[in-house]
Amino acid sequence: MRKPVIAIDGYSSTGKSSISKIIAQELGLVHMDTGALYRGITYFALQNCLNNEGEINLSQLFARLNEIHLEFKPIDQELVLFLNGINISNEIRRNDVAANVSLIACQKEVRDFLLETQREIAKNGGVILDGRDIGTVVLPNADYKFFLTASIEERTRRRFLELQSLGIETDENAVMRNLINRDKIDSEREVAPLRKASDAILIDNTHLSKKETIVLILSQIDDI
Repeated sequence: MRKPVIAIDGYSSTGKSSISKIIAQELGLVHMDTGALYRGITYFALQNCLNNEGEINLSQLFARLNEIHLEFKPIDQELVLFLNGINISNEIRRNDVAANVSLIACQKEVRDFLLETQREIAKNGGVILDGRDIGTVVLPNADYKFFLTASIEERTRRRFLELQSLGIETDENAVMRNLINRDKIDSEREVAPLRKASDAILIDNTHLSKKETIVLILSQIDDI
């Protein structure tokens, strides 16, 4: 029996990735963190495609996309992102990556580069993907679609605590500014903007714990 395809979209720091990982374990699905893919390309660009002003040279990045090989490998029951054979799971959470990922994610060349990768993984079912355009663009025929949101204050708190746990120094005001900027870029970009699919279930988890959010999502999924 074919297992379902689940799409979870939403704003930054609503818990999409961590929630999707747990649901995947609960239901015996494969989880793919699509946001990590865009962060991986951003990290590559920061390492290899900067101009004289220290900004990302998009034309150079587009010309070098064929040099990028991203893959998820299972480590300690988690899928960890590798770039050209190197584990970059910590590097993609850096502040400079977070500050540039929305710019990279709004580029048509980058989205086209990753689109078929994501669809290929999902074509046989049994997967859960999270991102910003999974239910609207990448997998419009997904069996289940969810859209997560939360207040900017709560998302700032969560992101700040995450960065602290990774040993990354920052302050809450900087985190909030970054989130607001990313929301604006993601929602207003011309290519695959962040928006709720018409048939997606909206979940505001401002006042819900991660466990409560997971229980709510699982309650909407038929037994598999």
